[in-house]
Amino acid sequence: MNTFLKSFLLFCFVSANAVASDLIMARSPLSFSEAMTNLQVSLREHGYTVARVQRIDVGLTGMGYKTDMYRVVFVGKTDEIKYLTNKYPEMIPYLPPKVSIFAEGGDTLLVTANPMAFAMMVDDEKDRIIFQRWESDVYSVFDDFRRAE
Repeated sequence: MNTFLKSFLLFCFVSANAVASDLIMARSPLSFSEAMTNLQVSLREHGYTVARVQRIDVGLTGMGYKTDMYRVVFVGKTDEIKYLTNKYPEMIPYLPPKVSIFAEGGDTLLVTANPMAFAMMVDDEKDRIIFQRWESDVYSVFDDFRRAE
């Protein structure tokens, strides 16, 4: 195998591991509908607004997957999202934060990108605190989700 190909494969492996470490995930035995309700309640209790819930299952079933329980939940604090997108327009594609919720077997899972992965896009340390708080809130919401009965 030539040196370029080895370097490229190493880069892909390192990149894939870096991306995977920037994901936060939680699993719950709740049904999909109970889990969705629990997620939205916990988000509101943490001061977040659910901006939109997007169904993904139509595209998935078109590709041959058998699921009707897959959503992307767009969440945020309106004033913070407006502030960040006005100051850092390059962040517009990444905001508001998104949480994927889907059924897998008898469980429901949540997956989201770690908000700290986006903190490197801002140059003001004071603005990075927003992402640190979001990260803390994600862990708290996901803990609520895991413990829900």
